[in-house]
Amino acid sequence: MSEYDLVVLQEEIADGRLKVGDVGTILTVYNGGKAYEVEFVTLTGESVAVETLLPHQIREVRSSEVMSVRDIELQNGLDS
Repeated sequence: MSEYDLVVLQEEIADGRLKVGDVGTILTVYNGGKAYEVEFVTLTGESVAVETLLPHQIREVRSSEVMSVRDIELQNGLDS
């Protein structure tokens, strides 16, 4: 995996704000792939989180996959 690749989150992180299946972009590759800085954004480009993740926490996107949408405010109870 390289900088600017899209990746899929493999485990819930950031106190549950990020869910399995969320798509992020690699910003930085550390130590030849021992860790990755990944940014997760809304569809309008607003940053949700930037996390340093280990290789087992993310995977490359597959050509057969489609993106999906979920509202992080609704899921976190902020928009009742």
